[in-house]
Amino acid sequence: MQILENFVRIIDGLSDRIGHLVGWMTTLMVLVVFFDTVMRYAFHQGNVALQELEWHLFSIVFLIGAAYTLKEGGHVRVDIIFINLSQKTKAWIDFIGIFIFLLPLCAIVILSTKGFVLNSWAVREVSPDPGGLQARYILKAMIPLGFSLLIVQGFSEAAKNFMVIMGYNPKVTRKKQGDKS
Repeated sequence: MQILENFVRIIDGLSDRIGHLVGWMTTLMVLVVFFDTVMRYAFHQGNVALQELEWHLFSIVFLIGAAYTLKEGGHVRVDIIFINLSQKTKAWIDFIGIFIFLLPLCAIVILSTKGFVLNSWAVREVSPDPGGLQARYILKAMIPLGFSLLIVQGFSEAAKNFMVIMGYNPKVTRKKQGDKS
């Protein structure tokens, strides 16, 4: 079990670092939106690049932050039933759900966006709007990156759930939604 704990510690550490980076990107996004709003409504000065930067930052925050959100138990679940279950039953549900839903969905997204992302990189895609941002291909590369990070974190969550199922009390845990600790 020590090997699993080390694996979880490494993956969770990576997700924590990415989560902190995403937190700062969220702050940057709020500042950009605030600045853009002030410029548009107070000074009647719009900027296409600034507006595109807003949704680029949002996309990156959403895609890259999903793994950290999984680690922290922040994704939506139906707590009405889940909250009253034992830790072992919750671990079984999460463990099975990771392999039936999370990992296949992530693999499908990565595989289905491969051509989309590679084509974008091949032509060094830019914004079609005058004054828009360059290097749109970098933003599109966040799709497989984000879902790859979600897969890696999914394996970490599966390892934590496996340890609980086996009756081992892992030293590396997370607060799951619905836990009262």
